[in-house]
Amino acid sequence: MHSDSVRFDFEERVLDNGLRVILHQDRSTPVVAVHLMYHVGSKNERPGRTGFAHLFEHLLFQGSGHIPKGEHFRLIQRAGGTLNGSTWFDRTNYFEVLPSNELDLALWLESDRMGFFDEAITQEKLDNQRGVVKNERRQSYENRPYGLAFETLLEHAYPGGHPYRHPTIGYMDDLDAASLEDVHDFFRSYYAPNNAVLVLAGDIDPHEALDRARAYFGEFPSRSVPAPPAVPSVGDERGERRAVLGDAVQVPRVYMLFHAPSFNDADFEASDVLTGVLAEGKSSRLHRKLVYERQVAAEVQCFTWPLESVGMLIVVATARPGVAASDLEAEVLDVLGPVREAGASEDELTGARNRARRSLVGRLNSVGDRADAFADAVILRDDPEYVNRAFDRYEAVTADEVARVAANVLRPSRRTVLHVVPRGADAEGRAA
Repeated sequence: MHSDSVRFDFEERVLDNGLRVILHQDRSTPVVAVHLMYHVGSKNERPGRTGFAHLFEHLLFQGSGHIPKGEHFRLIQRAGGTLNGSTWFDRTNYFEVLPSNELDLALWLESDRMGFFDEAITQEKLDNQRGVVKNERRQSYENRPYGLAFETLLEHAYPGGHPYRHPTIGYMDDLDAASLEDVHDFFRSYYAPNNAVLVLAGDIDPHEALDRARAYFGEFPSRSVPAPPAVPSVGDERGERRAVLGDAVQVPRVYMLFHAPSFNDADFEASDVLTGVLAEGKSSRLHRKLVYERQVAAEVQCFTWPLESVGMLIVVATARPGVAASDLEAEVLDVLGPVREAGASEDELTGARNRARRSLVGRLNSVGDRADAFADAVILRDDPEYVNRAFDRYEAVTADEVARVAANVLRPSRRTVLHVVPRGADAEGRAA
């Protein structure tokens, strides 16, 4: 498949107040995606207020100046649409997909949150959503097997005060400390039109859609936005870091985080292709060696996170019953070593490149997915055209590039290793 067969035309406009608007027409079905992404995430939180960006996302579904609590969901669903929001290290997004004749409804709801949220938030709503988020943390992190693994991994991979060191969900004490004044300050600081991108994708007329966006959002003034936090580089100088976490699990699991190219780095695609060589498909190095041949792992994953200012290449291997954590780690390293020293074969790279491009097609299949991709490209890369260029970039990844990235990234000095073992067992995962 040639990359010129997968191209999504779009227009970019910037309103007078700084709001960037991406317009992508696709009239194959009578639906429209409305995606509003703000350039703020957990990395922007100040010490003692971790989890605030995610808590704030919850609060924005509690009503705004002209929309009572619960109405946002009710109105979109009554119109036959879907909606949600999410928070990550670098961004927070809110999105709706609905019949195209309901475009004004979504624009009104999102614009009311941007322009009139401040006046609607109350202490009662804050306390309610604080409780919801704390319960989410208990269910998805503290009381779930392996649920605290990534949090623990980040805490050891990055030094104190680093913006990417804490989890997006935040810590219990910090959630308890969040005040109503904090909510107002956060909204005024980051939820500004000049700190956001609005993507309208689907069954639209671009000129009319731009007029509608200007009518709903154009009156909001731009504001001064805090400078992004300093993000110290982390690599060889930190050296290997190690940790053991006891948890309510049946078998050990080994996590490895390698400091890798960020989403903005020219080597990001090569790093992503490398993960495909290592753990995507039954013929990948880690799967073939650890799951099928040596039968020491029940499953193995390897992936990169597309982050704005740091890179993380992560390997996760779950042991088979009776396999110690240290033995599983040794087996993982035994597979990574030859890749670090000699790279991958051309056959492996061809398969990994093709799977990466196929995955791109899958991720861009619907107008909602495309809207998300455009928003990510604007916020994280300042480059909406990346949605189209990504196909060529993955196709152009060479064996030499993958070998160079593997040799640089997979070094012991760039890794953090975490063993999650059954609670009460020794560090190897054996019963004490």
